[in-house]
Amino acid sequence: DERKAFGAQINTVKDEISAALEAKKADLQNAALDARLATEVLDVSLPVRPEAKGSLHPISQTMEELTAIFGAMGFEVAEGPDVEDDFHNFTALNFPADHPAMELHDTLYLEGGGLLRTHTSPVQVRTLQKYAPPVRILAPGNVYRRDFFDATHSPMFAQIEGLAVDEGINFADLKATLTHFAHRFYGATRRTRFRPSFFPFTEPSAEMDVEVDLGDGRGLRWVEIMGCGLVHPAVLTEAGVDSERYTGWAVGMGPARMAQSGYGVRD
Repeated sequence: DERKAFGAQINTVKDEISAALEAKKADLQNAALDARLATEVLDVSLPVRPEAKGSLHPISQTMEELTAIFGAMGFEVAEGPDVEDDFHNFTALNFPADHPAMELHDTLYLEGGGLLRTHTSPVQVRTLQKYAPPVRILAPGNVYRRDFFDATHSPMFAQIEGLAVDEGINFADLKATLTHFAHRFYGATRRTRFRPSFFPFTEPSAEMDVEVDLGDGRGLRWVEIMGCGLVHPAVLTEAGVDSERYTGWAVGMGPARMAQSGYGVRD
């Protein structure tokens, strides 16, 4: 009986101690919060930080949009050096030795050898040398030519090229892919057409036109937006690809013209 009474007293003391500890804990937490509030005061009198104004350049926006459209079709972005050698820039792309593009008046050659790439096509060759087909890439980047500034020329400008190499690829694949791209970029109601052309690295070759309205009051009219064609067998062979087994198509476009026609830039 005495032990029971003594146990009840112990429990009472225990409850009192627990209550005292909880009260002290609450006091310490409140004190810490008061100290924090005293040191972390928000000064509402500070001036608002200025927001940066501006946006991406229309050409940069266009390149991102083109990359996204082709990316949705399974194309990966590939890059290459701006300083190239004669083989990757010309020889591997089936340029004859006396081609005008290889002259000093058109190409920027560097002292000690090398040149500034005149197109992003060398990326196609380098990709085929590194990876076995199937290959589907988009190669955006800057290119350099010995042109003077005017309304349609610049010594440095952006270019985007696409390449698809696999077994059984034909011109119908090229037309279907590029027509789908044009409908995504310009709108599903836009008409497209392909005209015969010539490029050393494709055979057959074509120019692709899209019917667009540049907002200059002339209404819809045909505007050339890119060159394209089936990859020349000699290009595949130079890159180490079996041209008897594989075929492919290539396309090259200027983002500046795409931006102008896509965004309705009049001048």
